Amino acid sequence: MIRHVVTWKLAAEDAGERAAQAAEVARRLHALDGVVPQLRSISAGANMAYPDANWDVTLVADFDSIAALEEYQVHPAHEDVVAYVRSVVASRVAVDFEV
Repeated sequence: MIRHVVTWKLAAEDAGERAAQAAEVARRLHALDGVVPQLRSISAGANMAYPDANWDVTLVADFDSIAALEEYQVHPAHEDVVAYVRSVVASRVAVDFEV
């Protein structure tokens, strides 16, 4: 199984706006559950502590294989989420590892 972890720093300077956008990113990611067949599990959430040091929102998703992760990446529902995320994000980091 492959665990896909992505963390984003949002571009908005206003803390309230950043929090709302982080919640919206998490909501849109959770909406992929049951829609993208390759997705085995998903957890996403907005940062709850140390906003000056921590990043704003994180995704943890599991897939059966790298091939399944790659299929997820091009699924139309995922691409819709990506479009929104790109509109609010300043930086992204990711790691994929075997579990």
